[in-house]
Amino acid sequence: MTTTHNPQRLLVTGGAGFIGTNFVHYWLEQYPDAHIVVLDVLTYAGRRENLQAHEGKSNFRFVQGDILDQGLVTTLLREETIDTIVHFAAESHVDRSIYGPDAFLKTNIDGTHSLLKAAKTVWLDEKPGFAHRFHHVSTDEVYGTLSPTDPAFTETTPYAPNSPYAASKAASDHIVRAYQHTYGLQTTTSNCSNNYGPYQYPEKLIPLAISRLLQGQAVPIYGDGLQVRDWLYVDDHNRGIDLIIRKGQIGETYNIGGNNEQANINLIHALCELLDARFPESPNVPHQQHITYVTDRPGHDRRYAIDNRKFSHELGYIPQETFQTGLKKTVEWYMQTDNILIDNIKNPVITHNRSQQ
Repeated sequence: MTTTHNPQRLLVTGGAGFIGTNFVHYWLEQYPDAHIVVLDVLTYAGRRENLQAHEGKSNFRFVQGDILDQGLVTTLLREETIDTIVHFAAESHVDRSIYGPDAFLKTNIDGTHSLLKAAKTVWLDEKPGFAHRFHHVSTDEVYGTLSPTDPAFTETTPYAPNSPYAASKAASDHIVRAYQHTYGLQTTTSNCSNNYGPYQYPEKLIPLAISRLLQGQAVPIYGDGLQVRDWLYVDDHNRGIDLIIRKGQIGETYNIGGNNEQANINLIHALCELLDARFPESPNVPHQQHITYVTDRPGHDRRYAIDNRKFSHELGYIPQETFQTGLKKTVEWYMQTDNILIDNIKNPVITHNRSQQ
């Protein structure tokens, strides 16, 4: 079913996390007359300071609250006349899911269901015919792992999640699909590859590596470091979500990738070269001297890759950033902020995981 949508009043869940923060900045820059309500529980990876530039604006509201609070979400949808939900809120760090899966199942499955129930109540039961969208942001990890020679994931790749995190996201994808097919809720879903860019919490690969390299600390790499990920600059991701919300087919899933497959170790070498060039007098040069290898983690997926052809063909999506331009922008952003120098990161091991969405 093809129906264009003109979002005016958005509820952004997880809008103080990494991708959510960048989405809010992107949206209000592109559409300054839009109204945005951010709902975020402010866990360790969410920072209200990320959104400080919008505080006090008449078209921006921040609400600290949990997506599991169905009553709160229902009230916000009514009071703010929300016509679009962009659902980023998630527990998303694979290592944390291995050692504490309960929070992932609760937030990613029950939390998504809570949002869907609230949306159904307000948009279908109370306002039949009301134009709306529920956009669900998911991950390529639901598809499992690829060998070096396997074709990239498409929207028809069978689900085969290999971690509690990936399994919880796969379940949430299915619940969103069910609410569209069973009740007629106007939903879309995107499955993205690894995001990078500003505001990412420094337990993640790129900001953690930058932080540790600048301080002359060891940068641990799992196994042989040849795990391959498709790296997507965060604003290319947001441009993709924008296209899907406005022009995507109801009930459809779109894969969003960056066309940038990189082995973890090659990514770290590229970061070292950027930092060597930027700080040639640093005692830490060459920064590659700080790379160390550690025992691989359980169930570590070998390769992810996204096939963008459906998205490109149907909606004209093309990533704007190359890996080189995106990585340089990211490094420069962290050089201009003090939020990378966080000393209390637990288990500081480089992984392939994306930040809280």
